[in-house]
Amino acid sequence: MKQPTLVIKLGSAVLSNSDGTTNQTVIRKIADEVAGLSNQYRIILVSSGAVSSGRNFLRQYKGTLTERKAAAAIGNPILIEMYRKQFARHDITVAQALCERHHFSNRNQFLQLKNTFETFWKNSVLPIVNENDLISNNELKFSDNDELATLLAIGFNAQKMLLCTSSKGLLNQEGKIIPLVQAIDNSILSCITKDKSSVGLGGMLSKITFTQLATSLGIEVIMCGLEGKTPLRQALRGEAGTWFRAKRSNLKERQKWLLSGSVTVGQIHVDEGAEKALHARKSLLTVGIKRTEGQFSAGEVVQLMNLQEMIIGVGKTRLSAAEIQSLRNSKNQMAAHANDIVLF
Repeated sequence: MKQPTLVIKLGSAVLSNSDGTTNQTVIRKIADEVAGLSNQYRIILVSSGAVSSGRNFLRQYKGTLTERKAAAAIGNPILIEMYRKQFARHDITVAQALCERHHFSNRNQFLQLKNTFETFWKNSVLPIVNENDLISNNELKFSDNDELATLLAIGFNAQKMLLCTSSKGLLNQEGKIIPLVQAIDNSILSCITKDKSSVGLGGMLSKITFTQLATSLGIEVIMCGLEGKTPLRQALRGEAGTWFRAKRSNLKERQKWLLSGSVTVGQIHVDEGAEKALHARKSLLTVGIKRTEGQFSAGEVVQLMNLQEMIIGVGKTRLSAAEIQSLRNSKNQMAAHANDIVLF
């Protein structure tokens, strides 16, 4: 039988020293653990750390978008060489895969990506993935590597996804790790802060958003740190971090692709009544829309957001952003048909 797929996402904060440089001791530990796990899983490693590996080569670095792109281009070969060196100790070859958002939005391109990864695994090669920061468009780039890891997990039908983070898991109001989350409800959302690390793009809200997407499509998500000798194995055994239980998913391939792969060019924020109607499999009417973000046209795919700023699904619109704004108070004006909406 084919081995199950495991996606491991490593955040910038867990890979960095206090001065922002990449911690090579951590890279060595990761290589040791992943080498052992490769006997059980087909592994995709999504690694941050390119920007932190390259930013010290730029004079008076201030973290602008252009400087981040330049730092990533400098840091990517440095980072991949660190991985190459450590995995070579286990006779494992690594491959660098730099992805862009359209690789997921275009079905044919994604299938090509999938076939290439299958070739990697057949030849015992470990794919290490990051975004192609150098040419990524600001409107069409991944929000962060939490999103990239989630799209890979969904696209490759992963059984589990590990999100390695400096918080070591989801913390409750007292600052203690919550070991198990059966469902992401209001009690869980109340624990989330919008803090980000000094070296990363994401935060806990991002992690919970994409964890909700992954678990809704049948993927177990474990949020953990990298402390101890075998942190990944401990997390996979449920002995460390926070385990988010997956739901059973009956979605078809097209629906999964629509949820995970379509380029979302904007957002529609709905009120509580519209959210309930959507969960009742009804179409989205303009009267239930609070506001829109982005300049999208009719026929484009947008994210659907609730009042808590959480993504509840995606939909292909029948109206442009401008048309929705002008028709918000009109009754029986359809913004998106139920058949073109997929919810988590």
